[in-house]
Amino acid sequence: MRPLDLADVAKYVEENIGIFHQKRLDSLSLLRLKDVLKRKNPYMFKAKNVQTAEQIVRGILDAHVSSNEETLFGDWLEGLAIFINGKTYGGWKSAVAGVDLEFDKSGRRHLVAIKSGPNWGNSSQIAQMRSNFKTAQRTLRTSQSGLNIVAVNGCCYGRDNKPDKGDYSKLCGQRFWEFISGDENLYVELIEPLGYQAQERNAEFQASYAQMVNKFTREFTIEFCDEEGAIRWDRLVQLNSSIEQPKVSRRKPAHL
Repeated sequence: MRPLDLADVAKYVEENIGIFHQKRLDSLSLLRLKDVLKRKNPYMFKAKNVQTAEQIVRGILDAHVSSNEETLFGDWLEGLAIFINGKTYGGWKSAVAGVDLEFDKSGRRHLVAIKSGPNWGNSSQIAQMRSNFKTAQRTLRTSQSGLNIVAVNGCCYGRDNKPDKGDYSKLCGQRFWEFISGDENLYVELIEPLGYQAQERNAEFQASYAQMVNKFTREFTIEFCDEEGAIRWDRLVQLNSSIEQPKVSRRKPAHL
């Protein structure tokens, strides 16, 4: 193991954090109002007594942003974790399905599935991860007999005080970052470099968000409000839940 130089981490963040911020902007710019409305529950908006187009627009945008950012930043943190482990233990991005990181430590090959937080999946998704680990272990032992393999579910934040899950370990927050780096304080030390250009980047995002609110509010008013400005709930529900009519072919029949 090589000691981690935090200057390397800071440099990595400065060179790569822009990818996360750009993906946030790209995701927002690619949104289409009707596509998002089709994925939301119109009955809930009515039950909550939502009365304005802007309320609905902000509701769907905020839900999208929250879910999307969690996914995007989780993917970004995965890259950071692999970078850090490469610096300390010589680890590498795994080519095995369902495994993100591989590295050797204390005479063992560690297979790591990296997730954002501890509550990342339901029982079916956890079962799939277990299956991926077993498949990976069989594959590696076939090519390298006698290899001592350890499966780990690493979570970038949070805690789980019962890390032993039987056929794999679940390491969260401080345990995870120390496991991949050898530095017990890394989970705290990461906070400062992650703020690189955060204010400038967030101001750019907020400007784009405000424009999207205005754009979607205008579109919603035209499509789903009557001349008096009241929401046409029937149109909204029809967009979301009606049986789609089959497209009629306009091709002329071939002459016999």
